[in-house]
Amino acid sequence: MTDFTGSHVVVTGGTGGLGGAVVARLLEGGATCHLPMMEAAPPAHVPWRGHERARPAPSVVLSDEAAVTAFYAALPPIAASIHLVGGFAMAPLVDTSLAAFEAQHQINTVTCFLCCREAVRAMRGRGGRIVNVATRSAVQPPPGQIAYVTAKAAVVGLTQAIAAEVKADDILVNAVLPSIIDTPANRAAMPDADHAAWPKAAQIADAIAWLASPGNALTSGALVPVYGRG
Repeated sequence: MTDFTGSHVVVTGGTGGLGGAVVARLLEGGATCHLPMMEAAPPAHVPWRGHERARPAPSVVLSDEAAVTAFYAALPPIAASIHLVGGFAMAPLVDTSLAAFEAQHQINTVTCFLCCREAVRAMRGRGGRIVNVATRSAVQPPPGQIAYVTAKAAVVGLTQAIAAEVKADDILVNAVLPSIIDTPANRAAMPDADHAAWPKAAQIADAIAWLASPGNALTSGALVPVYGRG
C-alpha cells in the first residue's frame, strides 16, 4: 500500500463514485484529505463521511477563480492535488448549443485549470504531485459527445503543458483516462452492458494514488489508460 502518512492531499469531486473510492484509498494510506465540494454538507453515501482525517470544505464552486484561490491559500502545505470534478453530456454537433458547449468546458476544463494553477503555486519550492481525470473519449472520440470530448481533450492538453512547465520544480503532473466506470449510476443507465468489463472505482483509485504518491518519482506528462476490459 502507498504510504501517505503525514501528507495533506486535495481531492475535488470527492462525493462522487470515483471520488469516494479515491478518498477512501488515501485515508487508508494515512493521508489527510481536503475536500472542496459544492454541497453544504457531505452526503450520507460517501464512505469518508465523519472520518477524522477527511476535511470537507462546503460550498466551494470550483469554476469560481476567487473561491479556488482562497481555498488553496488556506491549506497547510500539500503533497498532492487530485482533480476529479467533471460532468458529462451527450448531443450531436448540430444539436449542441453554445451554452451547453461552454457548460461542459466550465465543469471539466475550467475547474481543472484553476485547481492545477493553485496547486502549482502551493507546491513550488517543495515539490508535489498533480493528477487529473480526463477520459478515454478524449483520445478515442465517439460520436455524439462533442462538448464533453473537447472539454476533456483540453484537460489532456492542460496536463501535458503543465507537466512540461513545472518539471524543474519537482511537481509531477499526470492524467488518468477512464472508460465507463462501474458505478451504480452507470449500471442503472446501461443495464444491458457488460459490467464485468468496466474498470472498478477502487482499481482506478489505486492508479491515482500511486501517481499522487512519493513513490512516483519519474512519471510526468503521462496519460494513463484505465479502461478495464472494455
